[in-house]
Amino acid sequence: MGEQPIFTTRAHVFQIDPTTKKNWVPASKQAVTVSYFYDSTRNSYRIISVDGSKVIINSTITPNMNFTKTSQKFGQWADSRANTVFGLGFASEQQLSKFAEKFQEVKEAAKLAREKSQEKMETSSDQSQESGRETPSGNQASSINGTDDEKISHVPENTALMSENDRLKSVAEQSKKLETELQALMDSNARLSDTLQEANSNAESWKSKVMQSQDENNQLRNKISELEDQCKEVNLERERNTQLSLRIQELEADLQEKEQELEDLRKQAETIPQLMAKCESVTAKLQAAETASRDLSEKMTLLQSEIDDSQHKQKNMKTELKKFMDVLDGKIDELHEVCQGISKLGIDN
Repeated sequence: MGEQPIFTTRAHVFQIDPTTKKNWVPASKQAVTVSYFYDSTRNSYRIISVDGSKVIINSTITPNMNFTKTSQKFGQWADSRANTVFGLGFASEQQLSKFAEKFQEVKEAAKLAREKSQEKMETSSDQSQESGRETPSGNQASSINGTDDEKISHVPENTALMSENDRLKSVAEQSKKLETELQALMDSNARLSDTLQEANSNAESWKSKVMQSQDENNQLRNKISELEDQCKEVNLERERNTQLSLRIQELEADLQEKEQELEDLRKQAETIPQLMAKCESVTAKLQAAETASRDLSEKMTLLQSEIDDSQHKQKNMKTELKKFMDVLDGKIDELHEVCQGISKLGIDN
């Protein structure tokens, strides 16, 4: 099977400054993919991160390593083989917790793998010791059957062949390791290419959504202009209503004057009974005044109905305007979320 990824996340990668051993130096310009890999052939675990064509993390996990959370979104671990300290900055505390939990699991697995390999080495060493005990008897038998010249010429040849065989085995193992690492890097590059293509397609879809949101925004602006014009008409209606209110007040004042005159005429009719003729004329005036009062009352009723209609229209306009402003706020929030998504996507890319 070779080396396969078992956990993947995204983070900003840092390395400790080799001179000061205190400051962090960014190893990536943006958030990159950081993955745990498991090599089934060697039973080992590694953390690998690639930025473009550059490998910025290649750290083999050992039982002695520890992952430390230094803040809510930042963690680090020391790699003695690479002679450096790696730091990862995550987008959220949840991602940091998942990475730390996976680090602990991999560390325990590496510890178990080391214990199993030590048991195998002890078993193989015991077997070699037993075979070593049996070998001298064979050599002894050959020394008994062979001559001294044969023993002298046979031993150097076996030694040379064994050393050559060991050298070829080490070269073959190293070549196999390099091929495995190369294949893993090629697979990682292929996955990163697929991720980049997916990000590009997502960016195109986000662009289309942004264009659509811009069109909707333009439509909303046009609607706002229309509503502003309607608001101007509402203000004109308000001014008309104010004028009508003033006119009603004037008519009410005239009505009160007429009523006062009518009251005065009634008093004169009661105090001067002998002026009946004059009273009749006053009564005629009173009837005319009452007729005028009714006319004024009817006019006031009509004006009041007009005012009520105008206020009703104004309330309807306010309700429509409020509904539209609520819709506009929702659209602006959606546009703001889209802009944040584009900004985040730009940061991720």
